[in-house]
Amino acid sequence: MDSATCLCTSEGDSKELPVTFRPGSFTPLDQDTTTTANPTNNAVYDAVTALLLNVTIIGCLLLAYYVKKFRIYTLPESAGALLVGIAVGGIARLSTDNLQLWEFSPEVFFFVLLPPIIFEAGYSLKRKDFFDNIGAITLYAMFGTIISTFVVGGLSFYAARLGLIQNVDHENPMESLLFGSLISAVDPVATLSILGSDEIGCSPQLYYLCFGEAVLNDAVAISLFHVFARYYKQDGPEWSEAEIPSALLYFMTTSILSIGVGVGLGLLASFLFKHTELSRYPNLETSLLFSFCYLCYATGEAVGLSGIMALFFQGVVLSHYNAYNLSPMAHVASEQIFATLATISETAVFLYMGMGVFTGRFENYDFRFAVLALIFCWLGRMLNIFPLSWLANRCRNRSNKIPIEMQCVLWFAGLRGAIAFALAMNMPGPNKDAYASATLSICIFTTVVCGGLTEGMLTAFDMK
Repeated sequence: MDSATCLCTSEGDSKELPVTFRPGSFTPLDQDTTTTANPTNNAVYDAVTALLLNVTIIGCLLLAYYVKKFRIYTLPESAGALLVGIAVGGIARLSTDNLQLWEFSPEVFFFVLLPPIIFEAGYSLKRKDFFDNIGAITLYAMFGTIISTFVVGGLSFYAARLGLIQNVDHENPMESLLFGSLISAVDPVATLSILGSDEIGCSPQLYYLCFGEAVLNDAVAISLFHVFARYYKQDGPEWSEAEIPSALLYFMTTSILSIGVGVGLGLLASFLFKHTELSRYPNLETSLLFSFCYLCYATGEAVGLSGIMALFFQGVVLSHYNAYNLSPMAHVASEQIFATLATISETAVFLYMGMGVFTGRFENYDFRFAVLALIFCWLGRMLNIFPLSWLANRCRNRSNKIPIEMQCVLWFAGLRGAIAFALAMNMPGPNKDAYASATLSICIFTTVVCGGLTEGMLTAFDMK
């Protein structure tokens, strides 16, 4: 079928008017526009846009190379990609009206770019360092995220009630809690790139506390976002104290089942690789491993669980049990391929976030809300890191305690990134633009400024 016809009613007239639409387009066929009337023009424009995007990604990767080569710690790779994206987005805004391919897409982020990043994090994990700190990591990622969510959400709600900020519902606290949950998703890519540098030589304990919290925190923040979304109602509050036990039960059940899905599919894949002769065909080995990665993420999301948590633990299981089932060639190739895909995905994510400054369609921007939300985030993280570190130290021996200097770095390393922004783009309600623009502002500030100051903070605390 080349076209479809629908019946529309003109204003003030009951006469039905036929309007024909082309498949894949929301533009009527009888509308005389340059881009829709000529499919060739569309194809050429899309090709040129794709060309420019690829050239920009190549430029970001080269920038990352020079940042590493000359040890420019004040400009982390993610911050560089973000700034390049801002510049490219500004040029795109001035040069064209069709910005669809330049806009940040939450769907592309969650189902295309995010899975390789999460899987590589689990697959390349140094398990001993990670599980040696699993108690503190769990405290930060689970209870710390909950604390941060209620601090940021509660303060935002009461700031709206006091009239300090606009475009925030001052009657329904669930909207503010939705914002609190999404902005609690930390993404310290800039900090981790510095902490993981051989030249810096920081403590593995600091690196894995920061890394472990970031991975598990994302899954917790997304789960909390979905929990609050279940109780959200635009015209009034549905939340009551009686709902708290069921919400906590839902959250805990989701987390446990997500881990179960990841571990189960990881063991299934390991069993399959062990009892077949796939090692004779390295290309099939690597392809099948890659397919299991997306299968796990899609399964978790399809059944209403956390795809991130499932995928991370699948990567951990596969790296532990399946590495010995792979041929030497596939073993090396899989590690390099997943690392490459993760690098490209991270670069593309920060590039698109930067472009969103000019290509995003934000009708409401409240500068005061952005500043206050940033302060609330710092306060929420302070009430998260320091009390929970004290609690973790109560259960650690003297040689393994988390010193106050390390706690300060962890507090400062709570950068916000693409997951927070993608959730903000999916925020329900009429104030979505205000939340999305404030979230983007916080992501840019923390990545560029806080990420760039991490090396100086390590020097000040003599932790290099």
